Amino acid sequence: MITAYTYNIEEYLISSEIIDYGNAEMAALANELSAHSNDKLEYIKAAYEYVRDNISHSADINGSVVTCTASEVQREKQGICFAKSHLLAALLRIKGIPTGFCYQRLILDDDTAPYLIIHGLNGVYLSEYSRWIRLDARGNKPGVDAQFSITDEQLAFPIRPELGEEDIFTVYPEPDKNVIKALKNNQTLAELWDDLPHELAYRTI
Repeated sequence: MITAYTYNIEEYLISSEIIDYGNAEMAALANELSAHSNDKLEYIKAAYEYVRDNISHSADINGSVVTCTASEVQREKQGICFAKSHLLAALLRIKGIPTGFCYQRLILDDDTAPYLIIHGLNGVYLSEYSRWIRLDARGNKPGVDAQFSITDEQLAFPIRPELGEEDIFTVYPEPDKNVIKALKNNQTLAELWDDLPHELAYRTI
């Protein structure tokens, strides 16, 4: 069951150094997406699909930059899973939709990197249903088909517990510190890929 890390819903609406939606560019993008949405649920779907489909996953395009903040991701039009989750959070929070961060432990690559790393996605609070859903804006490709749904969750990757993979069902109000450290301390995708977090800092709190 998906649960919030804190019951203070206001923490899932904060503009911060990483979820930096207090700028004209972010507002313009949010307003553009909102203009084609009839209600809050349609806006959530539109924002999710924009980040999923219009922001490239850096690994899929052999990206040349490492992005972290929401505005960096918007500007560069690329980022890995964590960075893309930061942009989606910004686009939803700017419209007053509580959004946080969820994580999974997954095998990086079955053949070339068969070890566990952290994967990032979003938790979004649907006030009209009084519950959280998870959305994965990683970006689809052959073998990956994440979709928007409020009933049947369809994320990018199935969990394989027999390989040690794990769902972490908590929705955190801030991106994990180990995630931010990795994104900030590595300048190239190659460096980042060797320094992906294996554990959450949140777990030590």
